[in-house]
Amino acid sequence: MQDEVAEVVANALRGRDVTHVAWVAAGGSNGGFYAAHYFMERECATVSSHMYTSNEFVLAPPAYVDEHTLCVICSMRGTKETCEAARVAKELGAATVALYVNESDLTRICDQKIAYESIALDQSRTERVNSSVALMIAMSLASQVDSYDHYDEAMYAFDVVDGIYRKAFARMQEPAREWAARMAGERTIYVMGSGPAYGSAYIFSICNIEEMLQIDSPTINSCEFFHGPFEVLDATKPVFLLLSVGRCRPADERALRFLRRYGGPNVYVLDGMDLGLGELPQDVREYFNHILFSPILNNVYMRALSAATGKDYMTRRYMWKVEY
Repeated sequence: MQDEVAEVVANALRGRDVTHVAWVAAGGSNGGFYAAHYFMERECATVSSHMYTSNEFVLAPPAYVDEHTLCVICSMRGTKETCEAARVAKELGAATVALYVNESDLTRICDQKIAYESIALDQSRTERVNSSVALMIAMSLASQVDSYDHYDEAMYAFDVVDGIYRKAFARMQEPAREWAARMAGERTIYVMGSGPAYGSAYIFSICNIEEMLQIDSPTINSCEFFHGPFEVLDATKPVFLLLSVGRCRPADERALRFLRRYGGPNVYVLDGMDLGLGELPQDVREYFNHILFSPILNNVYMRALSAATGKDYMTRRYMWKVEY
């Protein structure tokens, strides 16, 4: 996978002076780009990074998109607005790379394609899911245009991250069941996170809790918590906090101190260190928060909540059923 990604990036750069990379997708695929975007903004000075939900990119294309732009576009099965976003990017002259599970118009439109494995399947390798492939693209891009110093350490992290996830998957089963049992009757579950874990918090809210289980779930940035949202906190509010590993951890710890002081027994903390992030090389582990948090949230905590509520997480109210 690493060689394939490096070759795709090299092909995209061939004959192009790439100054922008745009990550374009919808829903969980959009949130899955957060790790790559977070990395690019902090490690690559020569290529500006941007994230867009597909339909917004279609309706209001950014002015900078041209032959100096690389657009990485993701859809598992070829979501209509994501395919249209690929057409717009191509028409504007951008180099385009499709991330996909099933072949679709997306793979036919884009210049290049990379297949990924679904995060929801237990047999999928962690380093081969969409967020990992996107992060690998970002790291390869930074290495090829900016000589990213920790590229080899990052590639080693991809080599070992699946084993770390498997251990965390087993370790978190009982804590997840206990949390889910407490949450089973709740109508709203707040999810908090910041920095490298914010994308995972967002996906847990909109995909795992709202889409799959039809439970209200606002996402709150730990830094923004003190600029409005903390006013809804009381001793009964369900809050799920992701405690990230890296430079933004102090923001999460500040929020946690407040939650413990003014919240109650429905405050729950999932610490990235407990998932095994500390086993990765120190200079790159910050960028792997999403890579470990998201599959644990999807495959352990969401499934536990599904079992506790008696809701089949494959059931939808509107999606795939009505015209929208």
